[in-house]
Amino acid sequence: MKEKEAHPYFRRKTPEELLRELHNQKRGKLKLYIGAAPGVGKTYKMLQDAHDLVKEGIDVVVGYVETHGRDETKEMIGNLEVIQRETIFYKGKELQELDLLAIVRRRPKVVIIDELAHTNVPTSRHKKRFEDVSYLLNQGISVMSAMNIQHMESVHDLVYAVTQVKVRETVPDLFIQQADEIQLVDVTPEQLQKRLREGKIYEVHKIEQSLQSFFKLANLHALRELTLREIADEVDGKLIHAHEIGVTGICERILVCIQYSETAEKLIRRGWRMANRLKADLLLLHVFTGEQTERQEAQIKHWQAFADRFHASLIVEEAKKQKPAAVIVNVAKQYRVTQILLGQSARTRWEEIRKGSIVNTIMRQTHNIDIHIVSDSAKQQK
Repeated sequence: MKEKEAHPYFRRKTPEELLRELHNQKRGKLKLYIGAAPGVGKTYKMLQDAHDLVKEGIDVVVGYVETHGRDETKEMIGNLEVIQRETIFYKGKELQELDLLAIVRRRPKVVIIDELAHTNVPTSRHKKRFEDVSYLLNQGISVMSAMNIQHMESVHDLVYAVTQVKVRETVPDLFIQQADEIQLVDVTPEQLQKRLREGKIYEVHKIEQSLQSFFKLANLHALRELTLREIADEVDGKLIHAHEIGVTGICERILVCIQYSETAEKLIRRGWRMANRLKADLLLLHVFTGEQTERQEAQIKHWQAFADRFHASLIVEEAKKQKPAAVIVNVAKQYRVTQILLGQSARTRWEEIRKGSIVNTIMRQTHNIDIHIVSDSAKQQK
């Protein structure tokens, strides 16, 4: 007779689970303040909360705060202990960065580190500030940090579509998901424009230009809606994870098909967003024919790095004598894929009549697989 399996809440934990719990107990806590745009008051709120913690007897220091010349923010630092920044000379310039080792030596209970998406000076210990934060968390130091929604890696393309501004500094979604607490800092778009006109966000010479570009009312409404939705999804995800113990079901697997084009990264981000919402596995597939050039091999390495950031698996297949659609179908069946994401076809209508539509071929040769076509915005603008 088969022994009855213990309920997941009462079964004996494995050594790996015990080690993971021990690591999490030693690890510092991360609190993120997220807003729709600069000037909503993230840093101010973070400093306000820091003063409340100090009143409770908790050891809090300021590791790095960017005031952007705002008097309100400067005043809010008040009597909080500030760790001096590290001065770095790079290419003839004197630059200031977070002094990571000084914070570790000081060992506060909590450190405030602003501008989470910041890229460090190349000679720094880590390339990105969020990596500095990870290092401190692993040292057992809790961190309060802030960022705007446009710096979230997976919404890069959405933000560009709304604002026409390409954000170069991003934070991986997987890092954001590790936060123990996420706080929305929100004001209405009208209030934000009012702050901008009053000179509370940027210097006077930048105000009019900002109102005509990033800070347009339509942009602010769209960014606010995006922020509310993303934070709601993060909260829902944590609730689902908290109730997942012992629950099993059909695993969704999303396959993103990528080629050498500007839309590849857009497709990967879109696939990640789908996978994240569905709690699905993410697979990336590139099908090639013939010999690979050095440039193409470099592109595949870049995709691999991109895949690693999203915890996705990159599959590279040679078509040989098969058509690309046949390779996609074989991979989809082999990995039990439930959804396929494709970019808009580059073929003309006449080519599709002669050679056949890739989408139609995949649909004919697969069952119970949803197929999504992502439009190529560059083509639509031509």
